Amino acid sequence: MKVVLIGTNSSSIFGFRKLLLKSLVEAGHDVRIMTADLTPEIKRRAKEELNVEAERYLLARRGMNPLLDLKNAWHLYRRLRSLNPDVVFCYFSKPVIWGALTSRLAGVERRYGMLEGLGYFFTAHPGGDGWKKTLVRAAQVALFRLSLPLLNGLVVLNPDDRKDLVDKYRIPVKDVMVLGGIGLDLDEYLYSRPASDRNRFIFVGRLLQEKGISEYLAAAEMVKSRHPDAEFVILGKQDPGNPGSVDLDYMNRLVGNGVIIYPGVVTNVVDWLESSSVFVLPSYREGVPRSTQEAMAVGRPVITTDVPGCRETIRDGENGFIVPPHDAAAVAEAMERFIAQPDLIVSMGCRSRELAEKAFDADEINRRLMNYLELQEIEHAPGSQGITTSPCP
Repeated sequence: MKVVLIGTNSSSIFGFRKLLLKSLVEAGHDVRIMTADLTPEIKRRAKEELNVEAERYLLARRGMNPLLDLKNAWHLYRRLRSLNPDVVFCYFSKPVIWGALTSRLAGVERRYGMLEGLGYFFTAHPGGDGWKKTLVRAAQVALFRLSLPLLNGLVVLNPDDRKDLVDKYRIPVKDVMVLGGIGLDLDEYLYSRPASDRNRFIFVGRLLQEKGISEYLAAAEMVKSRHPDAEFVILGKQDPGNPGSVDLDYMNRLVGNGVIIYPGVVTNVVDWLESSSVFVLPSYREGVPRSTQEAMAVGRPVITTDVPGCRETIRDGENGFIVPPHDAAAVAEAMERFIAQPDLIVSMGCRSRELAEKAFDADEINRRLMNYLELQEIEHAPGSQGITTSPCP
């Protein structure tokens, strides 16, 4: 079959989508992926390494300019008519909205979408919702009402996303699948025993308020004042133009005072995870965070919040601790539990790896996803099907 995937960033081709693309090609499908920022190098690699055709299409990833969106949708419709695919699979909010509409108009019979989280406008913030946020959310809901019923099926990562979008707004979607995390190649994220005599906490994510970066910074400052040997790492991209950006003056002061270690954006995240003892993500809402999946796969305990997407990643008291959102003191208290009981770092980290093998094996997840898309089933890979093989003691 001819399968077209429609997304946003070309980085997802070799990040989140690589294993799915490989599975589709191995199943004998003619696969093409469309992104909004494709470069000649990524296009070449997609063809040579994955045997996948990649092309750029027009998409305004930020803002809601209806005239520009309609113009871009027209171009996408014409391209889909020309390609005449059997299946279209869209992911992320805007591609799902416009991909559903244009593929239906283009006569594509099988149309699917995946929302990997509901995003900023559906996320509860400490200061409440202003009029602009409320207005934009209403506009998004209106577009979802128009587009989601045109899909043969919708994939979400956690049950709260279904409840807070489809159920709450009574959107008549034909079928909804709760997938869980999009998964990892666990051969690339091997278990490593953490050093229980080292208290190094790590945050990985965009430096935005909704990711809980402010709570992490405040907790780090509290704990550092009481435990000077503790270390606090932040990996992630700054976004100073974003209204939810971290207070850079505050963060830079903590970096200058030796409270925070900030190397910026790095390509060797796994190495940083392995050199740390505990992963911390005090986010306000997620789909199912990939950063937490990666930390669990390498065997790190997790501190995260009791919010959609985050609460699904861990079992409280088994492989980490769940804390209330927007509560830096609770994050600090959880950190200090690991400092007071260092044996928990190893035992809970081991449990994280076991849970990752059961819940985040990309082979198993891609098999389920391809079955849902009514594409050829792929076989279970050795070590999948929930079999635990970690070398934990």
